[in-house]
Amino acid sequence: MVLPVVAGVDGSAESLAAAMGAPPTPLRQWGRAAREAVRRERPLLLVHAWNWHPRQEEGEREIANAAQRHLARRSLRQAEQRIRAVCPEVHLSDEQVEGPATAALLKVADQAELTVLGSRGLSGFTGFLVGSVALGVVARATRPVVLVRADEEAADEHLPDQDDGSPSTDTGYRDVVLALDLSDACDEVIEFAFEAARLRHARLRAVHAWQAPGPLSLGAGDVGLVKEPQQSHEWLGFLKAVLQVWRDKYPDVEVLESVVEDRPTTALVRAATGTSLLVVGHRLTERPLGPRTGPVTHAAIQHVGCPVAVVPHL
Repeated sequence: MVLPVVAGVDGSAESLAAAMGAPPTPLRQWGRAAREAVRRERPLLLVHAWNWHPRQEEGEREIANAAQRHLARRSLRQAEQRIRAVCPEVHLSDEQVEGPATAALLKVADQAELTVLGSRGLSGFTGFLVGSVALGVVARATRPVVLVRADEEAADEHLPDQDDGSPSTDTGYRDVVLALDLSDACDEVIEFAFEAARLRHARLRAVHAWQAPGPLSLGAGDVGLVKEPQQSHEWLGFLKAVLQVWRDKYPDVEVLESVVEDRPTTALVRAATGTSLLVVGHRLTERPLGPRTGPVTHAAIQHVGCPVAVVPHL
């Protein structure tokens, strides 16, 4: 079965942006989900999730549900029209799902190649303003989820024009950045990043942040036994060794490995500046308070301006 790229649509500006970007411009650009579907040769499925009303009387519930179905159909039709106008080659379908929105979207997301969800940008900040539904999907989805800002356009993935520095879709793609924790390096996350770079013909920058061990610890593995001035060199060698099998599998992807002595969240935000995509991993664990995103993923959502791909793993 060919898994689709899924875009969540609720009629808001940010969800329509996730599906196809801002309203059509003279450049007639489409958004992240449509572009991902085309480059991955996958169908695009637009999904509108709406809440049901189990506590209402039967007649009231039927009226409320009918109204929500009407609004869902209108939102999906608007998104479809915009996408077909600028991306007629994409194989497009839509679906309405009812029930608690997070659970309904998760059911669809877990059967998708990846799911794209929109988010408003925070005024005065570079991060995302993500609602509880999107956060719930990111924290619990078993397949990759990409968060994209409502104002993102196709040119934002590309390098600026060399002549005048203006946005352009005729230039190469900006780097894809992989945030890699070498103490928990997962194949699913690494493979997603390499494939994203290959599809874009972009360079992949793999970044690992390390911190000198404290007085009560030696640090991670044998690296903690090395004198501090040499630890960066040792970490770089470790990173190169971890990625070598993926270099061999993706010989056409240019890879740049870098290690920095810094807090992982700080290094992540700095590395993601001016890139086309940041790829982070998310371990699927049930905590006492329920599923949560880890500190690195949380930092990406709060402070990174580029699209963020959250790749779950066990």
